[in-house]
Amino acid sequence: MIDISIRKRLHIAEGIDVLSVDAHIREKEFVVVSGKSGAGKTSLLRIIAGLMKPEKGTITVNREVWLDTENKINLPVQKREIGFVFQEGALFPNMTVLENLEYAAGKQHDHSFLIRLLQMAGMDSFASRRPETLSGGQRQRVSIIRALARKPALLLLDEPFAAIDAEMRNHLRLELQQFHQECELTTILVTHDMGDIFSLAQRVMVIDKGKISREGSPEEIFGDIKTDRRVPLRGEVLKIQRTGVVYIAEILTGQHILKLVVGEDEQAAMPPGSEVLICPGAFDPVITVLT
Repeated sequence: MIDISIRKRLHIAEGIDVLSVDAHIREKEFVVVSGKSGAGKTSLLRIIAGLMKPEKGTITVNREVWLDTENKINLPVQKREIGFVFQEGALFPNMTVLENLEYAAGKQHDHSFLIRLLQMAGMDSFASRRPETLSGGQRQRVSIIRALARKPALLLLDEPFAAIDAEMRNHLRLELQQFHQECELTTILVTHDMGDIFSLAQRVMVIDKGKISREGSPEEIFGDIKTDRRVPLRGEVLKIQRTGVVYIAEILTGQHILKLVVGEDEQAAMPPGSEVLICPGAFDPVITVLT
């Protein structure tokens, strides 16, 4: 269990505001923090990580006090059991992939665990490569497993897929979900991407002007948004599942999920992550794959 109660003055576009968050996160829960730019999402992550200190607050993780401003407790970053993934990845350019993991894990690292992470990410054949020889998606993949190298109690991610193309973004979502489950992580992801939210979140906290304005499952927060079915819609395929003899595609259009029956040929042509155009038809919508 993670208990957070913090107050921090922020300088935002509209002037000075206060980040005022009281939150409880269950062990092994996947929580997405969303909201407009400047709302305080990244500041919240940085405070949890120990990279920013609030004027007032407490943070307790699994009964260990990380922050208590009244009693002058503020554990440094290296003593907090966290893995942090930034949007840029920030790998050490002078180290190989494996060396990046070994450095993050520390001197007493479990080498077999690092090899397992590389295998889980499909990066074991790139262990001796340096970051500049990798694609953007591969570098971010390494950034994620590097954050797991210390076997953290808490994984923090700040817009980790923002600079990745749609196909790779979907692959990374699936891998992150796998890491979360297999490594039994508690995960907090900052994103405004609806695909990330519906694909990954067990619970969503929407921050508005420094405060949690809404909280619940993705369906509870965004499921009541209506879509005009009379006009063509662009969407992203989140997943396709077989139900009996038919396939059900879940397609994200804006902030709404459409569930459509598709044929076997259609499901093969529109893998998760692909962009589609949905045109209303006389009986069934016509789906055109764009990417």
